[in-house]
Amino acid sequence: MQASEVSRATAAALSIASSLDLTADDAIILHDSNKLTLRLLPCDVLARVAPVSNHVAQFEVDLAQRLAEAGCPVAALDPRVEPRVYERGGFVVTLWTYYEPVTPLAVPPAHYANALERLHAGMRELDVPTPRFTDRVDQAQRLVADRDRTPALADADRELLGDTLRNLRRVIGERGGAEQLLHGEPHPGNVLTTKNGLLFIDLETCCRGPVEFDLAHAPEEVGEHYPGVDHDVLRACRILVPAMITTWRWDRGDQLPDGLRLGREWLSRIRAALDSGGPDTHG
Repeated sequence: MQASEVSRATAAALSIASSLDLTADDAIILHDSNKLTLRLLPCDVLARVAPVSNHVAQFEVDLAQRLAEAGCPVAALDPRVEPRVYERGGFVVTLWTYYEPVTPLAVPPAHYANALERLHAGMRELDVPTPRFTDRVDQAQRLVADRDRTPALADADRELLGDTLRNLRRVIGERGGAEQLLHGEPHPGNVLTTKNGLLFIDLETCCRGPVEFDLAHAPEEVGEHYPGVDHDVLRACRILVPAMITTWRWDRGDQLPDGLRLGREWLSRIRAALDSGGPDTHG
């Protein structure tokens, strides 16, 4: 979120919490990207704030409720207020339970895999309209092709990303098995370690695809503990996912701190993965 928006977004969250009889005198910024994540004190509520143009907040609230009711390992909305999207000052705000982190922070891969498997099991029971993972690949391909939006991307890197996205999309489509509702980005940054076990957050990235697409976001060892994995598809997803993420770092509107440095670093990793005998990516 732009620096000029942070103070207004924080004020909107504090105002909404106070109007709901939650004592909110201060806010601690926990995460700042396309949306702002705040810990409101002393009521101890986690507020997620996004520009009002964010159309997925209600989807995330509804999905979180359904998954929690099904016993899935997801973070819960704050039980003291109505579970809905609040709007103020040009921002939409959702209010969640704040979970105090527990140590150790390192998550055993088997625990990670088990939590993700439970999440997937619950998701298979839901009939929720979501985009396919290929829609996100298409978005990345359009970004690579748009020189106005990615002016700093060198021609050789543009070709590498374009070829990788196109060919791995084909490879996974041909070799992938059954598709289902997925988290979309269950990387460690979207997993909380709590006294109640591992809990997934940030459900707005949900999409449909093979479970290997989700596993590609998790540490490599997690895939070794997840049952029934197609390791050829997983290897392809483990290159496709960083290719998409790398593409977004070159978007001139990207707000991730130090994004271009990360983009260069991830380009090198993609080249190394392809050179080390990854999946067939030739068109």
